[in-house]
Amino acid sequence: MQKRDGKTAVRLAAFGEFLLRLHSNTGKRFSQSDGYIPYYAGAEANVCVLLSRLGMQAEYITRVPDNDLAATGIQLLKSHGVGTGKIQYGGDRLGLYFTESGNGIRPGRVIYDRAGSSFATLQPGDIAWQPLLEEVDVFHWSGVAAALSASSAAVCREALEAALDAGLTISSDFNYRATLWKYGQHPSAVMPALLQHSDLTVADLDAVNVYYNIETDKQLPLEQRFQQCHEQLRRHMPRLKTLAMSFRKVQGNQMVYFGALAKDEQYYFAEGFTIPQVTDQIGTGDAFTAGILFGMMNNYPPQQTIDFATACGTLKQSIHGDWALINKQEVTELMLNGPSGRIVR
Repeated sequence: MQKRDGKTAVRLAAFGEFLLRLHSNTGKRFSQSDGYIPYYAGAEANVCVLLSRLGMQAEYITRVPDNDLAATGIQLLKSHGVGTGKIQYGGDRLGLYFTESGNGIRPGRVIYDRAGSSFATLQPGDIAWQPLLEEVDVFHWSGVAAALSASSAAVCREALEAALDAGLTISSDFNYRATLWKYGQHPSAVMPALLQHSDLTVADLDAVNVYYNIETDKQLPLEQRFQQCHEQLRRHMPRLKTLAMSFRKVQGNQMVYFGALAKDEQYYFAEGFTIPQVTDQIGTGDAFTAGILFGMMNNYPPQQTIDFATACGTLKQSIHGDWALINKQEVTELMLNGPSGRIVR
């Protein structure tokens, strides 16, 4: 990726809902919980936090209520270097979601409470996009932003049209969440028209199937299914230059996390990492996406980009909360040395 003026570092703006996550403490189920641990979250916010921590210029665009819950979260974003000057204020409530931990026997659970939030009630015309996208080179959004309401999907369309008019590189994440699509439209009737503008996208095989009805051969290795998916998906996304996916697979009794990248009709695969223990899986995909964007924004070779992104996603799984609170040195060390249980003194 190149900066439009060719002079300074590439700058990104991301658009999506800012959330407060309440996590049932000490591994208890919702029905047992005697307290909740708060974390601030949101797919695009998660991407901005990691990019900022890696040294990139990342601006976050959202709408939040003018209250102390939102102000506290915005202050935390600032503390990680995220630009918050483009955030809009309005509406009555911050979106919430509740989580309980899973384990090796049962999955974790998520309950969303986002209806009527400041973001979900955004209307076309509420945001003046042209001034917000000045001095920006990359625009990033995800499917979650369009899943909340018909009006939020319309605002995504507005944003993408403004980004196209401004000549920005457009990055997307498919980010399908089945329980969010409640406003009477199937995702396949909404998402293809929005995703067609993407130069770069991060996806997964299930979301591609939901949005485009694209099937891959489940008998094949994931690497070959990725290639099948890319070959079909690019027919629907005419601007697409880069596709990335992360995967989990079981080898023996261990879980392996790895990634795949398609760029310029070539395929690149990260060998990945064995994950001995998962502290918090939520936000892993956003860390992977931030790693892909970091590599692309710094013009890394494709193999280095997918290796870096896979390391970002791996490290996130060792951290509580939605944000990958890591730095570039930690990512580089993991790439060189693999997972380590040693103490850094």
